[in-house]
Amino acid sequence: MPMSTPVSPYAHQHDRALAGVFEAREADWRMGAVVYQVLVDRFAPSAKLDAKRHLYPAPKTLRTWDERPEPGRYLESHKLWSHEIDFWGGDLASTSANLQHVQDLGADVLYLNPICLAYTNHKYDALDYKAISPEYGTYDELKALASEVHGRGMKLVLDGVFNHMGRNAPVFQHAQADPHSPWRDWFVFGEQFSGGARAWWRAENLPELNLENPAVRQHIFGAEDSVVRSYLRDGIDGWRLDVAFDIGFNYLHELTQAAHAEKPGSLVVGELANYPAQWFPSVDAVMHFTLRHLTLRLANREISASQYARLLARMVEDTGIENMLRSWIYLDNHDTPRLATTVPDQKARRLAQVLQFTLPGAPNLYYGSELDMPGGGDPEMRAPMRWDLVTEDNAALAWIKRLIALRKRHRALRVGNYRPIDSEQLLAFQRWTDRAADMVVVVVNPAEQAVTETLLVPDSKLMDGTRMLDLLGTPDGRPSGDDIRASAVLMTVTVPPQSCLVLGPEVAPPGGYTNYKRVQ
Repeated sequence: MPMSTPVSPYAHQHDRALAGVFEAREADWRMGAVVYQVLVDRFAPSAKLDAKRHLYPAPKTLRTWDERPEPGRYLESHKLWSHEIDFWGGDLASTSANLQHVQDLGADVLYLNPICLAYTNHKYDALDYKAISPEYGTYDELKALASEVHGRGMKLVLDGVFNHMGRNAPVFQHAQADPHSPWRDWFVFGEQFSGGARAWWRAENLPELNLENPAVRQHIFGAEDSVVRSYLRDGIDGWRLDVAFDIGFNYLHELTQAAHAEKPGSLVVGELANYPAQWFPSVDAVMHFTLRHLTLRLANREISASQYARLLARMVEDTGIENMLRSWIYLDNHDTPRLATTVPDQKARRLAQVLQFTLPGAPNLYYGSELDMPGGGDPEMRAPMRWDLVTEDNAALAWIKRLIALRKRHRALRVGNYRPIDSEQLLAFQRWTDRAADMVVVVVNPAEQAVTETLLVPDSKLMDGTRMLDLLGTPDGRPSGDDIRASAVLMTVTVPPQSCLVLGPEVAPPGGYTNYKRVQ
Protein backbone atom coordinates (compact mmCIF):
# COMPACT_ATOMS: atom_id res chain seq x y z
CA MET A 1 0.00 0.00 0.00
CA PRO A 2 1.46 3.41 -0.97
CA MET A 3 2.55 5.50 2.04
CA SER A 4 0.56 8.47 0.68
CA THR A 5 -2.74 6.59 0.70
CA PRO A 6 -4.71 7.46 3.85
CA VAL A 7 -7.02 4.81 5.27
CA SER A 8 -10.30 5.94 6.80
CA PRO A 9 -10.86 4.87 10.41
CA TYR A 10 -14.14 3.45 9.16
CA ALA A 11 -12.61 1.30 6.41
CA HIS A 12 -13.63 -2.33 6.73
CA GLN A 13 -11.66 -5.40 5.68
CA HIS A 14 -12.86 -5.22 2.08
CA ASP A 15 -11.85 -1.55 1.87
CA ARG A 16 -8.43 -2.31 3.32
CA ALA A 17 -7.90 -5.01 0.69
CA LEU A 18 -8.43 -2.29 -1.93
CA ALA A 19 -6.23 0.34 -0.26
CA GLY A 20 -4.22 2.15 -2.91
CA VAL A 21 -5.86 0.39 -5.87
CA PHE A 22 -7.99 3.27 -7.06
CA GLU A 23 -5.32 5.87 -6.26
CA ALA A 24 -2.89 3.91 -8.45
CA ARG A 25 -5.43 3.85 -11.25
CA GLU A 26 -5.94 7.60 -10.96
CA ALA A 27 -2.18 8.07 -11.23
CA ASP A 28 -2.11 6.06 -14.49
CA TRP A 29 -3.03 8.48 -17.28
CA ARG A 30 -3.99 5.57 -19.53
CA MET A 31 -6.96 4.51 -17.38
CA GLY A 32 -10.30 6.13 -18.08
CA ALA A 33 -8.77 8.84 -20.28
CA VAL A 34 -10.84 10.76 -22.85
CA VAL A 35 -9.12 10.36 -26.24
CA TYR A 36 -9.64 12.80 -29.11
CA GLN A 37 -8.75 11.46 -32.56
CA VAL A 38 -7.50 13.68 -35.38
CA LEU A 39 -6.76 13.15 -39.08
CA VAL A 40 -4.15 15.87 -39.49
CA ASP A 41 -5.01 16.58 -43.14
CA ARG A 42 -8.70 17.11 -42.25
CA PHE A 43 -8.72 18.68 -38.76
CA ALA A 44 -7.82 22.31 -39.39
CA PRO A 45 -6.84 24.30 -42.52
CA SER A 46 -3.20 25.31 -42.76
CA ALA A 47 -2.14 28.92 -42.41
CA LYS A 48 0.65 28.32 -44.94
CA LEU A 49 -1.28 26.55 -47.67
CA ASP A 50 -0.08 28.74 -50.53
CA ALA A 51 3.55 28.08 -49.63
CA LYS A 52 3.12 24.31 -49.76
CA ARG A 53 0.91 23.76 -52.81
CA HIS A 54 3.89 22.20 -54.56
CA LEU A 55 3.70 19.30 -52.10
CA TYR A 56 0.54 18.03 -53.84
CA PRO A 57 1.69 17.29 -57.43
CA ALA A 58 -0.66 15.54 -59.87
CA PRO A 59 -2.30 13.10 -59.70
CA LYS A 60 -2.74 14.39 -56.14
CA THR A 61 -5.49 16.98 -55.72
CA LEU A 62 -5.70 19.76 -53.15
CA ARG A 63 -9.34 20.43 -52.27
CA THR A 64 -10.95 23.46 -50.68
CA TRP A 65 -12.06 23.10 -47.06
CA ASP A 66 -15.77 23.21 -47.91
CA GLU A 67 -15.55 20.34 -50.41
CA ARG A 68 -16.82 16.93 -49.26
CA PRO A 69 -14.87 13.72 -49.97
CA GLU A 70 -16.36 11.51 -52.67
CA PRO A 71 -15.43 8.01 -53.84
CA GLY A 72 -12.90 8.12 -56.66
CA ARG A 73 -11.68 5.79 -59.37
CA TYR A 74 -9.04 3.10 -59.17
CA LEU A 75 -5.70 4.23 -60.56
CA GLU A 76 -4.10 1.09 -61.93
CA SER A 77 -0.77 2.84 -62.42
CA HIS A 78 -0.59 3.72 -58.72
CA LYS A 79 -2.44 0.70 -57.30
CA LEU A 80 -4.77 2.89 -55.25
CA TRP A 81 -8.02 4.87 -55.45
CA SER A 82 -8.00 8.51 -56.50
CA HIS A 83 -9.75 9.60 -53.29
CA GLU A 84 -6.71 8.30 -51.38
CA ILE A 85 -4.70 11.17 -52.85
CA ASP A 86 -7.23 13.96 -52.36
CA PHE A 87 -5.88 16.38 -49.76
CA TRP A 88 -7.36 19.22 -47.72
CA GLY A 89 -4.08 20.69 -46.50
CA GLY A 90 -4.16 20.37 -42.71
CA ASP A 91 -0.82 20.05 -40.93
CA LEU A 92 0.80 19.73 -37.52
CA ALA A 93 0.98 23.50 -37.08
CA SER A 94 -2.74 23.95 -37.76
CA THR A 95 -3.53 21.09 -35.39
CA SER A 96 -1.44 22.76 -32.70
CA ALA A 97 -3.18 26.09 -33.33
CA ASN A 98 -6.56 24.49 -32.65
CA LEU A 99 -5.74 22.54 -29.50
CA GLN A 100 -7.89 24.88 -27.44
CA HIS A 101 -10.97 23.15 -28.84
CA VAL A 102 -9.64 19.77 -27.74
CA GLN A 103 -8.78 21.11 -24.31
CA ASP A 104 -12.15 22.85 -23.92
CA LEU A 105 -13.88 19.53 -24.52
CA GLY A 106 -11.97 18.06 -21.60
CA ALA A 107 -9.93 15.52 -23.57
CA ASP A 108 -6.91 13.94 -21.90
CA VAL A 109 -5.21 12.46 -24.96
CA LEU A 110 -4.68 13.65 -28.54
CA TYR A 111 -4.41 10.71 -30.94
CA LEU A 112 -3.15 11.37 -34.47
CA ASN A 113 -3.69 9.08 -37.42
CA PRO A 114 -0.40 8.31 -39.25
CA ILE A 115 1.90 11.24 -39.93
CA CYS A 116 4.99 9.39 -41.23
CA LEU A 117 6.26 10.01 -44.74
CA ALA A 118 3.80 8.32 -47.12
CA TYR A 119 2.24 8.88 -50.53
CA THR A 120 -1.48 8.87 -49.68
CA ASN A 121 -3.58 11.22 -47.57
CA HIS A 122 -4.23 8.54 -44.94
CA LYS A 123 -0.50 7.69 -44.55
CA TYR A 124 -1.05 3.98 -43.93
CA ASP A 125 1.47 3.33 -46.72
CA ALA A 126 4.67 4.50 -45.04
CA LEU A 127 7.72 5.27 -47.17
CA ASP A 128 9.94 6.05 -44.19
CA TYR A 129 8.79 5.66 -40.58
CA LYS A 130 11.40 8.07 -39.25
CA ALA A 131 10.38 11.01 -41.44
CA ILE A 132 7.27 13.18 -41.23
CA SER A 133 5.22 13.70 -44.39
CA PRO A 134 6.15 17.20 -45.62
CA GLU A 135 2.47 18.06 -46.21
CA TYR A 136 2.14 17.76 -42.42
CA GLY A 137 5.38 19.45 -41.43
CA THR A 138 8.68 18.45 -39.89
CA TYR A 139 9.96 16.32 -37.04
CA ASP A 140 10.69 19.50 -35.10
CA GLU A 141 7.05 20.54 -35.54
CA LEU A 142 5.98 17.18 -34.14
CA LYS A 143 8.18 17.77 -31.10
CA ALA A 144 6.71 21.26 -30.76
CA LEU A 145 3.19 19.79 -30.93
CA ALA A 146 4.08 17.26 -28.22
CA SER A 147 5.38 20.09 -26.04
CA GLU A 148 2.20 22.11 -26.61
CA VAL A 149 0.00 19.08 -25.83
CA HIS A 150 1.92 18.41 -22.62
CA GLY A 151 1.71 22.07 -21.65
CA ARG A 152 -2.07 21.74 -21.76
CA GLY A 153 -2.01 18.73 -19.46
CA MET A 154 -2.66 16.16 -22.19
CA LYS A 155 -0.79 13.23 -23.73
CA LEU A 156 0.06 12.50 -27.38
CA VAL A 157 -0.44 9.12 -29.07
CA LEU A 158 0.63 8.33 -32.64
CA ASP A 159 -0.65 5.70 -35.07
CA GLY A 160 1.96 3.03 -35.78
CA VAL A 161 1.56 1.09 -39.04
CA PHE A 162 4.06 -1.71 -38.59
CA ASN A 163 2.41 -4.60 -40.42
CA HIS A 164 3.02 -3.11 -43.87
CA MET A 165 4.62 -0.21 -45.74
CA GLY A 166 3.85 1.48 -49.07
CA ARG A 167 4.89 0.07 -52.44
CA ASN A 168 6.73 3.34 -53.11
CA ALA A 169 8.96 2.88 -50.06
CA PRO A 170 12.60 2.94 -51.22
CA VAL A 171 13.40 -0.21 -49.24
CA PHE A 172 10.57 -2.08 -50.97
CA GLN A 173 11.45 -0.73 -54.40
CA HIS A 174 15.06 -1.83 -53.95
CA ALA A 175 14.04 -5.23 -52.55
CA GLN A 176 11.62 -5.84 -55.40
CA ALA A 177 14.13 -4.90 -58.10
CA ASP A 178 17.17 -6.74 -56.72
CA PRO A 179 17.02 -10.34 -55.39
CA HIS A 180 20.29 -9.62 -53.60
CA SER A 181 19.06 -6.44 -51.92
CA PRO A 182 19.84 -6.16 -48.20
CA TRP A 183 16.14 -5.44 -47.77
CA ARG A 184 14.94 -8.43 -49.78
CA ASP A 185 14.06 -10.37 -46.64
CA TRP A 186 12.15 -7.41 -45.22
CA PHE A 187 9.23 -8.50 -47.41
CA VAL A 188 7.73 -11.76 -48.68
CA PHE A 189 8.02 -12.19 -52.44
CA GLY A 190 6.49 -14.92 -54.54
CA GLU A 191 4.67 -15.58 -57.79
CA GLN A 192 1.60 -16.64 -55.87
CA PHE A 193 1.03 -13.02 -54.77
CA SER A 194 -0.68 -10.46 -56.95
CA GLY A 195 2.00 -7.90 -57.76
CA GLY A 196 4.72 -10.32 -56.71
CA ALA A 197 4.73 -9.62 -52.96
CA ARG A 198 2.48 -10.42 -50.02
CA ALA A 199 0.30 -7.37 -49.40
CA TRP A 200 -2.20 -6.55 -46.70
CA TRP A 201 -5.61 -7.84 -47.79
CA ARG A 202 -4.14 -8.14 -51.31
CA ALA A 203 -3.89 -4.33 -51.66
CA GLU A 204 -0.78 -4.03 -53.84
CA ASN A 205 0.01 -0.58 -52.48
CA LEU A 206 0.52 -2.10 -49.00
CA PRO A 207 3.28 -4.75 -49.10
CA GLU A 208 3.55 -6.55 -45.77
CA LEU A 209 6.71 -6.52 -43.71
CA ASN A 210 8.35 -9.83 -42.88
CA LEU A 211 8.25 -9.52 -39.09
CA GLU A 212 9.90 -12.93 -38.77
CA ASN A 213 13.09 -11.18 -39.87
CA PRO A 214 14.88 -9.97 -36.68
CA ALA A 215 16.29 -6.99 -38.57
CA VAL A 216 12.77 -5.74 -39.28
CA ARG A 217 11.79 -6.01 -35.64
CA GLN A 218 14.99 -4.25 -34.60
CA HIS A 219 14.20 -1.38 -36.96
CA ILE A 220 10.64 -1.03 -35.75
CA PHE A 221 10.97 -1.49 -32.00
CA GLY A 222 14.02 -3.46 -30.85
CA ALA A 223 16.97 -1.14 -31.36
CA GLU A 224 17.65 1.96 -29.30
CA ASP A 225 17.14 4.11 -32.39
CA SER A 226 14.08 2.11 -33.53
CA VAL A 227 10.90 3.81 -34.65
CA VAL A 228 8.88 2.99 -31.52
CA ARG A 229 11.59 3.96 -29.08
CA SER A 230 12.89 7.12 -30.79
CA TYR A 231 9.45 8.75 -31.06
CA LEU A 232 8.74 7.96 -27.40
CA ARG A 233 12.10 9.42 -26.44
CA ASP A 234 11.34 12.57 -28.43
CA GLY A 235 8.07 13.36 -26.70
CA ILE A 236 5.16 11.15 -27.68
CA ASP A 237 3.44 9.11 -24.97
CA GLY A 238 2.13 6.05 -26.76
CA TRP A 239 1.28 4.14 -29.91
CA ARG A 240 -1.97 2.97 -31.40
CA LEU A 241 -1.05 -0.03 -33.54
CA ASP A 242 -2.80 -0.45 -36.87
CA VAL A 243 -4.10 -3.98 -37.66
CA ALA A 244 -2.51 -5.29 -34.48
CA PHE A 245 -4.22 -8.65 -34.98
CA ASP A 246 -1.95 -9.21 -38.00
CA ILE A 247 1.16 -8.57 -35.91
CA GLY A 248 0.24 -11.41 -33.56
CA PHE A 249 0.55 -12.03 -29.83
CA ASN A 250 4.30 -12.56 -29.54
CA TYR A 251 5.61 -9.69 -31.64
CA LEU A 252 3.10 -7.33 -30.03
CA HIS A 253 4.41 -8.38 -26.64
CA GLU A 254 7.99 -7.66 -27.72
CA LEU A 255 6.97 -4.25 -29.02
CA THR A 256 5.05 -3.38 -25.84
CA GLN A 257 7.98 -4.39 -23.66
CA ALA A 258 10.32 -2.23 -25.77
CA ALA A 259 7.96 0.75 -25.45
CA HIS A 260 7.78 0.36 -21.67
CA ALA A 261 11.55 0.00 -21.41
CA GLU A 262 11.98 3.27 -23.31
CA LYS A 263 9.22 5.15 -21.49
CA PRO A 264 7.68 3.48 -18.43
CA GLY A 265 3.95 4.06 -18.33
CA SER A 266 3.66 4.61 -22.08
CA LEU A 267 0.61 3.25 -23.87
CA VAL A 268 0.38 0.55 -26.54
CA VAL A 269 -3.18 0.11 -27.77
CA GLY A 270 -3.95 -2.43 -30.46
CA GLU A 271 -6.51 -2.25 -33.23
CA LEU A 272 -8.00 -5.66 -32.45
CA ALA A 273 -11.36 -6.80 -33.74
CA ASN A 274 -10.88 -10.01 -31.77
CA TYR A 275 -12.26 -10.97 -28.38
CA PRO A 276 -9.96 -8.97 -26.10
CA ALA A 277 -9.32 -11.30 -23.16
CA GLN A 278 -6.10 -13.07 -24.20
CA TRP A 279 -4.43 -10.11 -25.94
CA PHE A 280 -3.10 -8.91 -22.59
CA PRO A 281 -0.25 -8.36 -21.75
CA SER A 282 0.73 -8.38 -25.44
CA VAL A 283 -0.76 -4.88 -25.48
CA ASP A 284 -1.81 -2.45 -22.77
CA ALA A 285 -5.20 -1.83 -24.31
CA VAL A 286 -7.42 -2.67 -27.25
CA MET A 287 -9.84 -0.76 -29.40
CA HIS A 288 -13.22 -2.19 -28.44
CA PHE A 289 -14.61 -3.38 -31.78
CA THR A 290 -17.02 -5.79 -30.10
CA LEU A 291 -18.26 -3.22 -27.61
CA ARG A 292 -18.85 -0.75 -30.44
CA HIS A 293 -20.97 -3.25 -32.37
CA LEU A 294 -22.93 -4.21 -29.27
CA THR A 295 -23.62 -0.59 -28.32
CA LEU A 296 -24.76 0.44 -31.80
CA ARG A 297 -27.03 -2.61 -32.01
CA LEU A 298 -28.52 -1.79 -28.62
CA ALA A 299 -29.10 1.84 -29.60
CA ASN A 300 -30.76 0.76 -32.86
CA ARG A 301 -32.82 -1.89 -30.96
CA GLU A 302 -31.25 -4.80 -32.81
CA ILE A 303 -30.44 -6.64 -29.56
CA SER A 304 -32.16 -6.59 -26.18
CA ALA A 305 -30.90 -4.83 -23.08
CA SER A 306 -30.68 -8.16 -21.25
CA GLN A 307 -28.55 -9.74 -23.98
CA TYR A 308 -26.24 -6.70 -24.02
CA ALA A 309 -25.89 -6.94 -20.24
CA ARG A 310 -24.97 -10.63 -20.33
CA LEU A 311 -22.41 -10.24 -23.11
CA LEU A 312 -20.87 -7.16 -21.52
CA ALA A 313 -20.56 -8.81 -18.11
CA ARG A 314 -18.84 -11.80 -19.69
CA MET A 315 -16.38 -9.57 -21.54
CA VAL A 316 -15.51 -7.53 -18.44
CA GLU A 317 -14.98 -10.69 -16.39
CA ASP A 318 -12.80 -12.35 -19.03
CA THR A 319 -10.77 -9.24 -19.88
CA GLY A 320 -10.19 -7.83 -16.40
CA ILE A 321 -11.25 -4.42 -15.16
CA GLU A 322 -7.85 -2.72 -15.45
CA ASN A 323 -7.40 -3.89 -19.03
CA MET A 324 -10.90 -2.59 -19.75
CA LEU A 325 -10.11 0.78 -18.16
CA ARG A 326 -7.15 1.33 -20.47
CA SER A 327 -8.98 0.18 -23.61
CA TRP A 328 -10.59 2.62 -26.01
CA ILE A 329 -14.37 2.74 -26.37
CA TYR A 330 -15.15 4.15 -29.80
CA LEU A 331 -18.44 4.54 -31.68
CA ASP A 332 -16.96 5.78 -34.94
CA ASN A 333 -13.59 6.58 -36.47
CA HIS A 334 -11.74 6.96 -39.76
CA ASP A 335 -12.65 3.39 -40.82
CA THR A 336 -16.39 3.47 -40.06
CA PRO A 337 -19.40 5.57 -40.98
CA ARG A 338 -19.89 8.37 -38.48
CA LEU A 339 -22.18 7.90 -35.49
CA ALA A 340 -24.73 10.43 -36.75
CA THR A 341 -25.13 8.24 -39.85
CA THR A 342 -25.10 4.79 -38.20
CA VAL A 343 -27.52 5.93 -35.47
CA PRO A 344 -29.64 8.63 -37.14
CA ASP A 345 -32.18 8.85 -34.31
CA GLN A 346 -30.92 11.49 -31.89
CA LYS A 347 -32.33 9.84 -28.75
CA ALA A 348 -30.71 6.54 -29.66
CA ARG A 349 -27.44 8.28 -30.47
CA ARG A 350 -27.40 10.04 -27.09
CA LEU A 351 -28.06 6.70 -25.41
CA ALA A 352 -25.03 5.18 -27.12
CA GLN A 353 -22.90 8.13 -26.05
CA VAL A 354 -23.96 7.79 -22.41
CA LEU A 355 -22.70 4.22 -22.52
CA GLN A 356 -19.47 5.31 -24.21
CA PHE A 357 -18.76 7.69 -21.32
CA THR A 358 -19.98 5.56 -18.39
CA LEU A 359 -18.74 2.05 -19.20
CA PRO A 360 -15.26 1.07 -17.97
CA GLY A 361 -12.76 2.27 -20.54
CA ALA A 362 -11.27 5.27 -22.30
CA PRO A 363 -13.81 7.00 -24.59
CA ASN A 364 -12.32 7.61 -28.04
CA LEU A 365 -14.00 10.61 -29.68
CA TYR A 366 -13.49 11.04 -33.43
CA TYR A 367 -12.98 14.65 -34.52
CA GLY A 368 -16.29 16.24 -35.53
CA SER A 369 -18.46 13.62 -33.87
CA GLU A 370 -18.88 16.03 -30.97
CA LEU A 371 -20.71 18.17 -33.56
CA ASP A 372 -22.90 15.34 -34.92
CA MET A 373 -21.08 15.51 -38.25
CA PRO A 374 -22.59 12.91 -40.61
CA GLY A 375 -20.59 10.69 -42.94
CA GLY A 376 -21.06 7.39 -44.70
CA GLY A 377 -18.50 4.89 -45.90
CA ASP A 378 -14.99 5.64 -47.11
CA PRO A 379 -14.17 8.44 -47.82
CA GLU A 380 -17.25 10.32 -46.56
CA MET A 381 -16.43 9.76 -42.87
CA ARG A 382 -13.09 11.53 -43.40
CA ALA A 383 -14.58 14.91 -44.29
CA PRO A 384 -12.80 18.05 -43.08
CA MET A 385 -13.74 19.37 -39.66
CA ARG A 386 -16.84 21.58 -39.63
CA TRP A 387 -15.53 24.51 -37.64
CA ASP A 388 -18.66 26.47 -38.56
CA LEU A 389 -20.58 24.11 -36.24
CA VAL A 390 -18.41 24.89 -33.21
CA THR A 391 -20.86 27.33 -31.65
CA GLU A 392 -22.33 27.88 -28.20
CA ASP A 393 -25.78 26.85 -29.41
CA ASN A 394 -24.69 23.50 -30.90
CA ALA A 395 -26.70 21.02 -28.80
CA ALA A 396 -24.52 18.05 -29.79
CA LEU A 397 -21.37 19.84 -28.65
CA ALA A 398 -22.98 20.88 -25.37
CA TRP A 399 -24.09 17.28 -24.78
CA ILE A 400 -20.60 15.84 -25.28
CA LYS A 401 -19.14 18.46 -22.95
CA ARG A 402 -21.71 17.43 -20.31
CA LEU A 403 -20.74 13.78 -20.64
CA ILE A 404 -17.02 14.53 -20.38
CA ALA A 405 -17.61 16.84 -17.40
CA LEU A 406 -19.63 14.05 -15.76
CA ARG A 407 -16.59 11.75 -15.99
CA LYS A 408 -14.32 14.43 -14.62
CA ARG A 409 -16.54 14.90 -11.56
CA HIS A 410 -17.09 11.24 -10.77
CA ARG A 411 -14.11 9.09 -9.86
CA ALA A 412 -16.01 5.83 -10.28
CA LEU A 413 -16.70 6.57 -13.96
CA ARG A 414 -12.99 7.10 -14.61
CA VAL A 415 -11.35 4.33 -12.59
CA GLY A 416 -14.10 2.43 -10.79
CA ASN A 417 -14.96 -1.25 -10.90
CA TYR A 418 -17.95 -2.60 -12.81
CA ARG A 419 -20.87 -4.51 -11.34
CA PRO A 420 -23.94 -5.61 -13.36
CA ILE A 421 -27.40 -5.04 -11.89
CA ASP A 422 -30.07 -7.62 -12.72
CA SER A 423 -32.99 -6.35 -14.75
CA GLU A 424 -35.78 -7.77 -16.88
CA GLN A 425 -36.09 -5.00 -19.48
CA LEU A 426 -33.40 -2.43 -18.71
CA LEU A 427 -29.63 -2.36 -18.93
CA ALA A 428 -28.33 -1.46 -15.49
CA PHE A 429 -24.88 -1.46 -13.95
CA GLN A 430 -22.88 0.08 -11.15
CA ARG A 431 -19.47 1.74 -11.18
CA TRP A 432 -17.92 1.74 -7.72
CA THR A 433 -14.76 2.33 -5.71
CA ASP A 434 -13.85 1.95 -2.05
CA ARG A 435 -15.87 5.09 -1.20
CA ALA A 436 -19.63 5.07 -0.78
CA ALA A 437 -19.93 8.60 -2.17
CA ASP A 438 -18.26 7.63 -5.45
CA MET A 439 -20.82 5.02 -6.48
CA VAL A 440 -22.74 5.61 -9.74
CA VAL A 441 -25.67 3.59 -11.08
CA VAL A 442 -26.43 3.73 -14.81
CA VAL A 443 -29.84 2.60 -16.08
CA VAL A 444 -30.55 2.47 -19.81
CA ASN A 445 -33.88 1.97 -21.59
CA PRO A 446 -33.44 1.41 -25.34
CA ALA A 447 -37.16 0.60 -25.87
CA GLU A 448 -39.67 2.90 -27.53
CA GLN A 449 -41.84 2.97 -24.42
CA ALA A 450 -41.20 3.92 -20.82
CA VAL A 451 -40.19 1.13 -18.45
CA THR A 452 -40.76 1.00 -14.69
CA GLU A 453 -38.80 -1.62 -12.81
CA THR A 454 -37.49 -2.39 -9.34
CA LEU A 455 -33.74 -2.96 -9.23
CA LEU A 456 -31.57 -4.44 -6.51
CA VAL A 457 -28.29 -2.54 -6.12
CA PRO A 458 -25.83 -5.07 -4.65
CA ASP A 459 -23.82 -2.54 -2.64
CA SER A 460 -23.42 -3.06 1.11
CA LYS A 461 -22.64 0.62 1.65
CA LEU A 462 -25.89 1.88 0.13
CA MET A 463 -27.93 3.05 3.12
CA ASP A 464 -31.66 2.51 3.49
CA GLY A 465 -33.61 5.58 2.42
CA THR A 466 -30.77 7.13 0.41
CA ARG A 467 -31.99 9.64 -2.15
CA MET A 468 -30.50 8.92 -5.57
CA LEU A 469 -29.55 12.05 -7.50
CA ASP A 470 -29.77 12.37 -11.28
CA LEU A 471 -26.14 13.25 -12.05
CA LEU A 472 -26.89 14.07 -15.68
CA GLY A 473 -30.00 16.02 -14.86
CA THR A 474 -29.04 19.63 -15.56
CA PRO A 475 -26.97 21.24 -18.32
CA ASP A 476 -24.68 22.94 -15.78
CA GLY A 477 -23.90 19.64 -14.09
CA ARG A 478 -25.74 20.25 -10.81
CA PRO A 479 -27.34 17.04 -9.53
CA SER A 480 -31.10 16.98 -9.59
CA GLY A 481 -33.71 14.31 -9.77
CA ASP A 482 -37.09 12.87 -8.97
CA ASP A 483 -37.67 11.26 -5.62
CA ILE A 484 -35.79 8.04 -6.36
CA ARG A 485 -34.82 6.39 -3.10
CA ALA A 486 -33.05 3.18 -2.20
CA SER A 487 -35.20 1.15 0.17
CA ALA A 488 -33.17 -1.74 1.59
CA VAL A 489 -31.05 -1.44 -1.60
CA LEU A 490 -34.17 -1.82 -3.76
CA MET A 491 -34.74 1.07 -6.13
CA THR A 492 -37.79 1.61 -8.32
CA VAL A 493 -37.08 3.63 -11.44
CA THR A 494 -39.11 4.81 -14.39
CA VAL A 495 -36.94 5.38 -17.45
CA PRO A 496 -38.45 7.25 -20.43
CA PRO A 497 -38.15 5.73 -23.92
CA GLN A 498 -34.63 5.64 -25.38
CA SER A 499 -33.26 7.34 -22.29
CA CYS A 500 -30.71 6.85 -19.52
CA LEU A 501 -30.45 7.62 -15.85
CA VAL A 502 -27.07 8.24 -14.26
CA LEU A 503 -27.64 8.16 -10.52
CA GLY A 504 -25.49 8.82 -7.46
CA PRO A 505 -26.23 8.62 -3.71
CA GLU A 506 -26.88 11.76 -1.72
CA VAL A 507 -24.50 10.98 1.14
CA ALA A 508 -24.58 14.48 2.67
CA PRO A 509 -28.19 15.70 2.49
CA PRO A 510 -29.19 19.22 3.59
CA GLY A 511 -29.61 19.62 7.33
CA GLY A 512 -26.28 18.19 8.40
CA TYR A 513 -27.40 14.68 9.35
CA THR A 514 -26.20 11.66 7.38
CA ASN A 515 -26.38 7.96 8.10
CA TYR A 516 -23.12 7.60 6.15
CA LYS A 517 -21.20 9.10 9.10
CA ARG A 518 -19.39 5.84 9.93
CA VAL A 519 -19.23 4.39 6.43
CA GLN A 520 -16.46 5.59 4.17
